[in-house]
Amino acid sequence: QVQLVESGGGLVQAGGSLRLSCAASGRTFSTYAMGWFRQAPGKEREFVAAVSWGGGTTYYADSVKGRFTISRDNAKDTVYLQMNSLKPEDTAVYYCAAGPPGLRVFMTANYTYWGQGTQVTVSS
Repeated sequence: QVQLVESGGGLVQAGGSLRLSCAASGRTFSTYAMGWFRQAPGKEREFVAAVSWGGGTTYYADSVKGRFTISRDNAKDTVYLQMNSLKPEDTAVYYCAAGPPGLRVFMTANYTYWGQGTQVTVSS
């Protein structure tokens, strides 16, 4: 079992930055691939970024590539999402998720555990 708790969301102006954190409980955090997804009102949940269990491989949606950085600290059981150059279209609830290694990271159905989400609002 893994429980995930996101934090770090908030209101920021366009062009600003935020860092989201996702703290995990459970002894096996380091064996899971971790992902960030987001869901805007009236839209489906979409993939944002993912990192392999060891942190050596990262994946990004085209819409955030070059602006967002995912990382993890297995010693702290935490995954991060550094978001720079934020745009109003980045406004959404952001969720972290944990899944088995080797999963297809872009698909929500492949993740086993989900956090409750944290709101990110970017004003223009």
